[in-house]
Amino acid sequence: MRLTIEIDREEDGRWIAEAPDLPGVIAYGQTREEAIARAKALGLRVLADRLEHGEPIP
Repeated sequence: MRLTIEIDREEDGRWIAEAPDLPGVIAYGQTREEAIARAKALGLRVLADRLEHGEPIP
């Protein structure tokens, strides 16, 4: 499965990474790489939770 992550920079300088296919997967980081890593980790947790509860995977 491929997880698409969109990245943007906030006005205060923080980076934000979001996985649009997984509602609620949004993470901030001080660097672009940190935001991406956090979004990936959160995305994996969300997918694991869905699998555990028998919910569909997008």
